[in-house]
Amino acid sequence: MNLFRESFLLFSLNLLDALLTIIWVRNGVATEGNLVMARLLEVGDLTFLMAKLAIGTFAALVFLRFGGERRLGKYGITFALIVYISLMGIHALTGLSAVGIIG
Repeated sequence: MNLFRESFLLFSLNLLDALLTIIWVRNGVATEGNLVMARLLEVGDLTFLMAKLAIGTFAALVFLRFGGERRLGKYGITFALIVYISLMGIHALTGLSAVGIIG
């Protein structure tokens, strides 16, 4: 089983998460919860983005290369996608809060 679609989705969600995090943090709407990533964001947006994309690329490539051959890989990418889809829900709530739709 080739996990290209799932790996691409994981990378895309990682990129969206990074961009939304930069937007929320720079506009004072939210803070970065991961202390290591928060420190990288203090260094600069590009540093944060490159680190985040490096991690996402590595994870997607590992799942793409090895995930389809092992049941653990299939469960792993499913779990990772659930986590990132949940993060998108948090970003959506953050955005709704930022524009005053929810309190």
